Amino acid sequence: MNRRTLLGGVGVAGLTALSGCLGVVGMDEHEASPGSVEEGVYEDAGYEPSVVTDIAAEEEVSIGPYSERISVTNYATEYQKEVSMGPLGNQSGAIAIVLTTPQIGVAGQNFNPIEDKSAEEFVEMLEDEYDDISNVSHDEDDEITILGTETTRSRFVADANYDGYDTTIDLHVSEAVPTDNDDLLLTMCLYPQDARDDEEGDAIDMMEGASSDEETNDTDEDSTDEDDDGVRELL
Repeated sequence: MNRRTLLGGVGVAGLTALSGCLGVVGMDEHEASPGSVEEGVYEDAGYEPSVVTDIAAEEEVSIGPYSERISVTNYATEYQKEVSMGPLGNQSGAIAIVLTTPQIGVAGQNFNPIEDKSAEEFVEMLEDEYDDISNVSHDEDDEITILGTETTRSRFVADANYDGYDTTIDLHVSEAVPTDNDDLLLTMCLYPQDARDDEEGDAIDMMEGASSDEETNDTDEDSTDEDDDGVRELL
């Protein structure tokens, strides 16, 4: 599983899927604040900070005589952990990602559809856009607490390809919660299903340890331009 294509898939799969009517109400530029996982949490879970990626999209929108370009910047903060990947040996096969996307609202109405999407709907979009994940099936739901808000964590089972090696993974996705920065935050963790007994507890700790405060220590900054046809179809 390639980290770059994973993050690209996440970006296309819903973080940039914003309503095309925002510019006409003076809402043309929106940027989230990068999230993180609390340092003590990721250290105890055996993860290391990897990269902070900005996922940007622009779209020209028109309503009646009005036309304006809107720009939305979301962030994916990634952590990795080495686990056994069969014949590949130990690889960074456990990944935790904190996703932040701006809340966009006017007159009490939120225009970011991520707030209302279930984890299952988000994963369906991810499967459609990310070629290395397939045959996703819903396994279970449970409640977790992120940023003091109780939300749903869903576990899925999927087929995945990691650098040419086919494996089965557990994929955990939380529903979005609001942050103090007026963003929406959701988390995602995955690891080889064979490692569930060892890794599931750490993955859930990573999700519940998500913070709306950016921690950039030992984390690389990256930029991903997702302004392609796939993005435009979702905007």
